[in-house]
Amino acid sequence: MTPFLANILLALAWMALTGTYTAGGFFTGALAGFFVLWITRRGRGTTGYLTRVRAVAGFIAFFFRELVLANLRVAHDILTPRHHMTPGIVAVPLDVESDLEVTVLATVITLTPGTLSLHLTDDRRTLYVHAMYIDDPAVLVRGIKEGFERRVREVFR
Repeated sequence: MTPFLANILLALAWMALTGTYTAGGFFTGALAGFFVLWITRRGRGTTGYLTRVRAVAGFIAFFFRELVLANLRVAHDILTPRHHMTPGIVAVPLDVESDLEVTVLATVITLTPGTLSLHLTDDRRTLYVHAMYIDDPAVLVRGIKEGFERRVREVFR
């Protein structure tokens, strides 16, 4: 049985035992199932499933943190009398390879306020990004590569 299927069955068992047939009950059961699988497989090494679940959870946490920070920065700029914008377009060289990885990366960049994915080159090696706040283009590119792109690669590897 795959760890994913085992986790789903543990989540359903949790829902049946607690009598909470809701999305929250399923999520709680899935979380409890993950920890049960992690503890039982710890001696045999970490499985790919457990690693991927941790990578997805880390990606979601990072994305929400960046989303909140970007919203606060844009809101601050809107509410203050002086604009702090230094807009521009930067070319981000990509290390992600698959279409899904490129799509997820471009989407999370676009979903973050203040940034927008504009164009992907035909060879899929460079993504052009418009940003509202570019104090130093190299810092922005490094932030995207070390932040979003690294986490996207962790999720899909």
